Amino acid sequence: MAFTYAQLKSYAIPEAVQTVTSRDCILYALSVGLGNEPTDPRELRYVYEQDLAVLPMMASVIAGPGFWMRREDTGIDWRRVLHGEQSITIHRPIPIDVPLTGRSRVVGINDKGRDKGAIVYIRREVCDPDGEPIFTIDQTNFCRGDGGCGGGDPAPFPPQPVPERDPDLVCDLAIPEGAALLYRLNGDYNPLHADPEVARAAGFPRPILHGLCTFGYAGHAVLRTACKLDGRRVERMAARFTAPVFPGETVRTEVWEVETGTLAFRARVTDRNAVVLDHGVVTLESAATDD
Repeated sequence: MAFTYAQLKSYAIPEAVQTVTSRDCILYALSVGLGNEPTDPRELRYVYEQDLAVLPMMASVIAGPGFWMRREDTGIDWRRVLHGEQSITIHRPIPIDVPLTGRSRVVGINDKGRDKGAIVYIRREVCDPDGEPIFTIDQTNFCRGDGGCGGGDPAPFPPQPVPERDPDLVCDLAIPEGAALLYRLNGDYNPLHADPEVARAAGFPRPILHGLCTFGYAGHAVLRTACKLDGRRVERMAARFTAPVFPGETVRTEVWEVETGTLAFRARVTDRNAVVLDHGVVTLESAATDD
């Protein structure tokens, strides 16, 4: 059954509660490329439990409701859903060993037409036990099989334009062959990222990297080049997913300073010259440390 605008806007997405452990934080950091220089104190702070720091990109995998669009009562053709955009906004440092509650809701739907699908905007607000907001996730899903549902809501955030000049900073990060198998331990067990037969059935020659893993690697690159790996400076990060990455490829993240405290970025696979993340933006607070 197809969904209607009113039905999906009022759909009760399940709440999620998660207590983030030091192991979770270390696993996430390792899965987006930290730890390759284990004697560098800037990297060690993310992969060693003493004075452990939490990467801001990890917000994407905390207290999420799972693939709720697969539920039959949504009316969504879940096999044709694509993750289009991701945004994280950090309100307070992500705490460790504190139960966090994620509450998600559909905040908008943009119907592109019966044969063109619909764009669904979802917001997840994650709070501590006192109800204080820790971070907000805005996600765009493109439901390719669900046009004609009604709705013309605008996107919560306009896309960040990328300057038409050479980037100010560039960072190449090699994606290990086993990257998807490691990243899936953060909670996304979609077989598309592990099972060669599932990948071939979906039209890919082999399993692809999770989009949010690419997002994490790009965040790693921005932190490395522009922030001395100090994740505390990040207030917001957002990007649009434009093409898949295969484990074993190298991702080049290009960064521009567009104004004080605002960075634009784009990520591409160097061998294929394929843009995999576009319209990226990171907003920063003033430097938290000089180390």
